Amino acid sequence: MEQVMASIPDFEIAETGISKDNSAEAEQFKIRVDEIFQKVDELEQKVNEVEQFNLNSSKKQQSSSKGSSMGKERDKGRQVPSIKKQQQDASRREAAAAKRMQELMRQFGTIVRQITQHKWAWPFMQPVDVKGLGLHDYYEIIEKPMDFSTIKNQMEAKDGTGYKNVRDICADVRLVFNNAMKYNDEGSDVHLMAKTLLEKFEEKWQLLLPKVTEEERRRDEEEAEAQLDMQLVREAAHAKVVRDLCNELYEVDTHLEHLRETVVQKCRLVLDLKRFCYLV
Repeated sequence: MEQVMASIPDFEIAETGISKDNSAEAEQFKIRVDEIFQKVDELEQKVNEVEQFNLNSSKKQQSSSKGSSMGKERDKGRQVPSIKKQQQDASRREAAAAKRMQELMRQFGTIVRQITQHKWAWPFMQPVDVKGLGLHDYYEIIEKPMDFSTIKNQMEAKDGTGYKNVRDICADVRLVFNNAMKYNDEGSDVHLMAKTLLEKFEEKWQLLLPKVTEEERRRDEEEAEAQLDMQLVREAAHAKVVRDLCNELYEVDTHLEHLRETVVQKCRLVLDLKRFCYLV
């Protein structure tokens, strides 16, 4: 518009009555165009975000495509949970899972008591007196010392530093006996005592293991369920972004069309005025 107006000499503008106010009007057009360009840049960034989301979703679907047909059928009628409901469900799941794990740990505690009450358990009840026994190479051979008093304290800890999982306690019980067998010669009394008690422990552990495995399976399923709910929430939010983006694009397109029509009308007016100037 400014270029068109610039092509008309000042005297022609004066003679034909074209006001200098047209320059102000052109400046207003420029401002509106700049605003639209800024809006377009913002929309372009949103479009890129949408495309990136779609790309990431596509990759996730491809990586989990094996055996997913049944899952897709199951999820077709699934309602999108709200963020608040998700948080409430997560809190309930965590509380229930913690309660179930506490029960498993209580049952495991019974196994520990049975082992520690054995007549051969006394060498393993307290930390090894490395200095008193003159075991100068103990820490070179044993990387992580362990004993049943340490296990008991951690099982009873109330400050959040205790065991969170039965398998962690199981690993430490095994460590007690494996350390003893590793440091003491195979023919020694301590080695034999540790080997015997480890075998007894493994027998009792096998009785509890199915319950532990079932709890782990349940936790995995609940975690998968929670991740699916989160994915549905993300997809719902993404769909809203897409809808809003489409509305904004339509609005920008409408503004551009209006500007185009206005500029065309103004240009036609200027051309008609120029023709009039040449005729007179």
